[in-house]
Amino acid sequence: MRLRCALLDDFQGIATEVADWSALADRVEVVPFREHLHGEDALVAALDGYDIVVTLRERVAFPAAVLARLPRLRLLVASGMRNSVIDYAAARAHGVTVCGTASSSTPPVELTWALLLGLARGLVEEHNAVRAGGPWQSTLGADLHGRRLGLLGLGKIGGRVARVGLAFGMRVSAWSQNLTRERADEHGVELAPTKEALLSGSDFVSVHLALGDRTRGLLGAAELALLKPTAYLVNTSRAAIVDQDALLAALHEGRFAGAALDVYDLEPLPADHPVRTAPRLLTTPHLGYVSRANYETYYGQAVEGIEAYLAGTPLRQLP
Repeated sequence: MRLRCALLDDFQGIATEVADWSALADRVEVVPFREHLHGEDALVAALDGYDIVVTLRERVAFPAAVLARLPRLRLLVASGMRNSVIDYAAARAHGVTVCGTASSSTPPVELTWALLLGLARGLVEEHNAVRAGGPWQSTLGADLHGRRLGLLGLGKIGGRVARVGLAFGMRVSAWSQNLTRERADEHGVELAPTKEALLSGSDFVSVHLALGDRTRGLLGAAELALLKPTAYLVNTSRAAIVDQDALLAALHEGRFAGAALDVYDLEPLPADHPVRTAPRLLTTPHLGYVSRANYETYYGQAVEGIEAYLAGTPLRQLP
């Protein structure tokens, strides 16, 4: 009897196209799930008959309570080599092997700049106006050259975002709780003395921090109030770093020029979610890591990982 493998959140229907699954055909039945499974009960009901699950990023959580209800599950393959929503200890206790894949940071860097440029030049508004026969030139673009880009985080992604900002002729500052002057100097950026100084002095602020106890809710109402009236905020990192209610309130009240989001407290967003209708907000459906090259890596290495597991030699085990 063949094993069964579930491919979660295959929204575009390409999981079986960007990688060659034929090597598993006689041993594994592969079933893509085009729709997101909301809630633990729905997840358990859908995956009850599966031995292997391939999950994308951190959209679907596998806590101890879920793993305990999936006695048939033996292999969980996650995209990337870090996943904060899988209970690794519980997985081990239930005999579930967890493996990861490689992941490129290039796509989220590129998306960050797509969003920042979209905000600065009013691309959505102007595109819609042209297509609808509306006003010709209705926005006034915000310049990048000579303006201050403030980065919350200067890691792998933040560092690359910084280099692009410098290429645009921007003045770039960075801050995080662990950022040193040596690392800032290495990237050719200024070290902001405090989070507050970075927020109040920047024309564009971009978030590039890992989510943890110290960064959850890092930008609340008090912090957002420090932004200039002409400033823009971009978050392609983790939704919980920015207080969603405080952000929506600030946008509705016009406290700063605008924001762009690629990450949300609840994904996919419900049809009536307030983010969908908030003013001064550019939104994308968590596209940060969604690129053909990355998906070829994710699913190609998922196939490798399943083959290795079946051979008794698991690859890229987590954590």
